[in-house]
Amino acid sequence: MARSLFRFSAPSQHHQQNSTRSKEQHISDPRINDRIRVPEVRLVGPNGEQVGIVRVEDALRLAAEADLDLVEVAPMAKPPVAKLMDFGKFKYEAAMKAREARKKQVNTVIKEIKLRPKIDPHDYGTKKGHVERFLKGGDKVKVTIMFRGREQSRPELGRRLLQRLAEDIGDLGIVESQPVQDGRNMVMVIAPTKKKSEAKAEQRRRRDEAKATSGDGASAPDPADPSTEATPAAS
Repeated sequence: MARSLFRFSAPSQHHQQNSTRSKEQHISDPRINDRIRVPEVRLVGPNGEQVGIVRVEDALRLAAEADLDLVEVAPMAKPPVAKLMDFGKFKYEAAMKAREARKKQVNTVIKEIKLRPKIDPHDYGTKKGHVERFLKGGDKVKVTIMFRGREQSRPELGRRLLQRLAEDIGDLGIVESQPVQDGRNMVMVIAPTKKKSEAKAEQRRRRDEAKATSGDGASAPDPADPSTEATPAAS
């Protein structure tokens, strides 16, 4: 009999999980209006004015008279602090601010260029052009020298090549990570001198200027745009 009563009185694991999940769903949401179940609150008016400590019933009445919500903004205070506000408008404005912040946030991308220690001049010029376009676009560039066979015994070849590249693109980027041997490879990271947001703004400005000056209104290709390929001039 005792065992049966014990099983009946103990809450089930499923019930405990549901209760915990329910609490987690609302733990980040402020309590508003009749969900505020305390005897009194320190009331703040809609314009930030301090009303003082009032009974929660009176605070709810003031909120209803002003067609506003009573929102608990500091639940851990003694007594809790509640403010009169339009909660729907508040949540909308907060969402808009978060969206604008995400639009302005620009993530820096790391591009990678791979070279051989004994690269020929034409290939070097092509690879250098890629590095320049990436840096103009505001992206970092990871330059990797790949050694094969006996080349691994001559790391100075890769180091000299990386130093040459760093000097050639000195106006566009700076060496963020000096050449480091990594197994069969040697790696160097170059960071752009301009932030990506600045680079994007400059690209937009150049496109707008090109569009304004073109006769047919078509946008001319921007040489600073990484997405455009340079066409060699005919001799």
